[in-house]
Amino acid sequence: NEPPGLTGVSHWVEHMLFKGTPRFPPGSIFRQVNRWGGTLNGFTWLDYTAYFETLPTPGWELALEIEADRMVAASFDPAEVERERTVILSERAGSENQPGTYLREEVVAAAFRAHPYGHPVIGYREDLLHITRDELYQHYRTFYQPNNAVLVVVGDVEPVAALEAIEHHFGGIPAGTMPPALRVTEPEQWGERRVTVRRPAPTAQLLLAWRVPAASHPDIPALLVLDAVLSGGKPVAFGGSGMGRSARLYRALVAPGLCTAAVSSMSLTLDPFLFTISATLTPLVEPRRVEELVDDVVRRIREDPVSEEELARAKRQLAVQFAAANESAQSRAALLGSLAVVCPERSPEQLWWEIEAVTSDDLLRVANTYLRPERRTVGWLEPSPEGEGSLGQASAL
Repeated sequence: NEPPGLTGVSHWVEHMLFKGTPRFPPGSIFRQVNRWGGTLNGFTWLDYTAYFETLPTPGWELALEIEADRMVAASFDPAEVERERTVILSERAGSENQPGTYLREEVVAAAFRAHPYGHPVIGYREDLLHITRDELYQHYRTFYQPNNAVLVVVGDVEPVAALEAIEHHFGGIPAGTMPPALRVTEPEQWGERRVTVRRPAPTAQLLLAWRVPAASHPDIPALLVLDAVLSGGKPVAFGGSGMGRSARLYRALVAPGLCTAAVSSMSLTLDPFLFTISATLTPLVEPRRVEELVDDVVRRIREDPVSEEELARAKRQLAVQFAAANESAQSRAALLGSLAVVCPERSPEQLWWEIEAVTSDDLLRVANTYLRPERRTVGWLEPSPEGEGSLGQASAL
């Protein structure tokens, strides 16, 4: 929902909601939550911004007070806006110190020529320099309304009492006009795309990306299992970069010393996003050799059925991730909330039942459907002192 010129506006608005309202002046919400021994934070991802508080049961309604208030009354003080501009530009610069940031941004931009998933969540530096206070406030007023939000309560609270408290704090906030639906559909990709980024870096990095369906698609459970076969189970809702030693990418690239890391990853998103494989090469290793080995891993997963033992191991690893997501109230709430946004028809339990039902034939089918050479975007980070202080050199076919 971020138009050109306003990339990063959602993340910046998230920052501003911690900067006070008339009822809770700057710093007040932190002091009040800390007084209860609680914690609070927020984050912005591709499809949503999330805010969360963890509090002891006697003080849990403070979270409702805070969220209901800042849903409608965030101040957006101009001086605070400028302070946060500096903070976010510093955050952007910090990420740019990681050479892989440039590689990922170029690959994702090449993979998405129409859809705004091609823009980084934090935004482009030039946009961050010029976004105004009024543009931030307009974005806030457009999207922050109760009928465009999901509220999750997890913990030692009776459901009836929780609903009464929610009605008390949020019931007086009128529903707003729903933001217009995103109408962009990414065109089909008919050929491999390649990107090369030259930046100062200790070693080369490879990133391959294939577009895969949205979280609501029936193939998602099989793709999650396929990801676990390639590099181990990950946190289900948000993806990740775990590197299982028994997984195929580790055995092919890390165990023999060719790479220091080799992982696959996918995230559950509202619209189709990416299944990726990344590798960080050991110094002096020939890049072409690593790409050929990754191609071989992908070819085998497309041609040869996964053994029942390997399939069972991948499911066990995902079961561990589901168990971890239920260990704390905060992680349980995060899983429930994220699925409610990107895939409301699937509860965590439903998703797990579908994962348990995945077969070796399902893995062959999704690998051949989505991990095709003509559907991929390939990116290389080539260490080069000439790239310092620029966006590097990128070429896409």
